[in-house]
Amino acid sequence: MSNVAESLKQLLELSGARSAALVDSSSGMVLSHAGSDAHLEITAAANTEVVRAQLKSLGTLGSDDAIDDILITLSNQYDIVRPLAANPSIFLYLAVDKNKSNLAMARYKVAECERQLEL
Repeated sequence: MSNVAESLKQLLELSGARSAALVDSSSGMVLSHAGSDAHLEITAAANTEVVRAQLKSLGTLGSDDAIDDILITLSNQYDIVRPLAANPSIFLYLAVDKNKSNLAMARYKVAECERQLEL
């Protein structure tokens, strides 16, 4: 995971970025993070349940489709959750300020971050 911390720091360069993390949804543990979020552990655990539910749903449907990302829209923030294609039980998480960010650019940068990760 040599470039994980650096990749997460690059996500924080986005306008309005608050925090970024790499999370293991099999345990709910934050593997690496950048930024300031006093509740990151709780957020990671909650998003773990979202990822698990979506993966279970795809399995139940017998779908061979993959999750690109999951967008959670809050009143002041967007949360982008992106399971890794190489290992969907691990996901990238990015929180951005809704009023200061470009959602399309944030989604693009999270996808780019995934492609650059060396796990």
